[in-house]
Amino acid sequence: MTAASSAGDLAKGVAVLRRGGIVAYPTEAVFGLGCDPHDHAAVERLFALQQRPPTQGVLLIGAEFAHVAPYIDLAATPAAALERAQASWPGPHTWIFPRAAGVPEWIAGGHAGIALRVTAHPPAAALCRVFGGALVSTSANRHGEPPARRAEDVRHAFPTGIDAILNGETGGLERPTPIRDAITGESVRS
Repeated sequence: MTAASSAGDLAKGVAVLRRGGIVAYPTEAVFGLGCDPHDHAAVERLFALQQRPPTQGVLLIGAEFAHVAPYIDLAATPAAALERAQASWPGPHTWIFPRAAGVPEWIAGGHAGIALRVTAHPPAAALCRVFGGALVSTSANRHGEPPARRAEDVRHAFPTGIDAILNGETGGLERPTPIRDAITGESVRS
């Protein structure tokens, strides 16, 4: 495991992602674990590391709408739903959209939709920008345990299995970002 500063070693973190690795990074409320969403082996490794059922799926983050747009079935998404989500982005709001036909099953798990966020948190957004697209973002914890809020917590929870940790501060939210259904506006997680 290597420690990386969010400012100085983003390129190293992206290199880890490109070779199928898992990177821990600060998000709005907790440290997240991320990998390339199109790398099936990396996503499977992430689920195994977390001891998380693959049917749960994962959410994706991007630094701009263009990073998450390819995952949305825009034909099945009313303009008002898209506007509602975009009005909250970038920011600490996750929305579930109808997923595009080409989205790999391993991302969505057993769900018909796809959970997406355009983050404004500088370390997470910078990682997405340097990577050039959306990343898996799931809290840094074993399934059912409290999420890590500091890099040291990540190291403690995962003495092995994380390939890089971007040091930095979380955004100060007390709880992980709320998740809402983009079509109905209903809260899935508050």
